[in-house]
Amino acid sequence: MDFKEFRKVVLEEFPGLDEGQLAAFEAMEALYADWNSKINVISRKDIGELYRHHVLHSLCIASYLQRERPDMHQALADGRTVLDVGTGGGFPGIPLAVMYPASSFTLCDSVGKKIIVASAVAEALGLGNVETVHARAESLPGSFDYVVSRAVTSLDNFYPWVKGRYREAIFYLRGGDVAMETAQLAQSSGLDMGHMHPWPVDRWLEDEYFAGKYVIHIG
Repeated sequence: MDFKEFRKVVLEEFPGLDEGQLAAFEAMEALYADWNSKINVISRKDIGELYRHHVLHSLCIASYLQRERPDMHQALADGRTVLDVGTGGGFPGIPLAVMYPASSFTLCDSVGKKIIVASAVAEALGLGNVETVHARAESLPGSFDYVVSRAVTSLDNFYPWVKGRYREAIFYLRGGDVAMETAQLAQSSGLDMGHMHPWPVDRWLEDEYFAGKYVIHIG
């Protein structure tokens, strides 16, 4: 998927995006290609699918919110605090920071070279709403309105890192047997299954790559 194809798909879902936001998305391709040649944070075979596998996948959280939780979509548009755990090179945090410029995003990762890339890309894109931190999530002070993350580990491993650190919700991008994972999380954490809402990504993106992928909303 090139930028032209990405632009068509994303504008159909988010027609309110302005030229500045679109320019930021377009600039990501060259920035990530350059940084990935120095510090490998995206697999060599995957960098050519930056828009499909990384940017669009990140924006599935925004699609879920717009379609299913417009109150939270509006809250992020108005301005909230968001923690991206295990951001790697900046996913899903950087695309979401472009989507929601009024919200403040803290991107953390325990691997320093990944944070170097995320920080450089955010700076080059002029994202004043992004802070990057080389740290484990559980070591960060304070709390956030929302936590986002993309498949850094199983849910029952992930949840203790952020328990008590979010005020409203977690949005976790995950594939595989999410029914089993949410059941395991409920058993290990005492969370009510009714507070977990897996949303199939292919409700937006009818693409083979996204089959079996979900946004898991933990309230």
